[in-house]
Amino acid sequence: MTDAAFRKITQLQYRCRHAEQRVAAFESGKEYTRLRLGMKRQRRYYEKLLRRREEEIARLYKDQGVTKILTIESSGIPIAISAGFAMGVPVVYAKKNKSSNVSGDVYSTPVKSFTHGDTNNVVVTKEYLTGDERVLIVDDFLAHGSALTGLIDIVDQAGATLVGCAAAIEKGFQMGGDKLRKQGYRVESLAIVDEMTDDGISIRKQ
Repeated sequence: MTDAAFRKITQLQYRCRHAEQRVAAFESGKEYTRLRLGMKRQRRYYEKLLRRREEEIARLYKDQGVTKILTIESSGIPIAISAGFAMGVPVVYAKKNKSSNVSGDVYSTPVKSFTHGDTNNVVVTKEYLTGDERVLIVDDFLAHGSALTGLIDIVDQAGATLVGCAAAIEKGFQMGGDKLRKQGYRVESLAIVDEMTDDGISIRKQ
């Protein structure tokens, strides 16, 4: 038997023993318990991270008298609801195209999706957004700024006051956030990615 063949057989034997040990651990419940504990620790970590995210948005706009949060379906809804709980204010989300469960008069504006390459006519029922509101727009990602621009238009149609916008992650290299800031809007992003390469990402200092 050659040395190479001996090493291969030894490796296979080791893997077999390791597999047998894993099976035995699962049968005894030890491996299952270890995995459950690991998942619980990971879940607690992410829960803590999510709480810090919504608390930071609430801190940034705590003195602005926000009465309503506005977002767009569907990925913006979780962070908007979390921020709404932290700030103690209701949340309204714009639907992409008017559907059968949207009744009455609506505010409407076109929003282009650069991800999907199409344009949606997003709507908000007028009774849910009135002229006496102080509105904070919240979304998960900010890239070209088309979603926020559309939501700003809806706030303007309602005659409400826009106090600002908040995003979890901003793709700074796509310039949407900086464009809105130059227009005079307050835009707060929890993290701004200025560059993405195969070697990693560059986060803007704030």
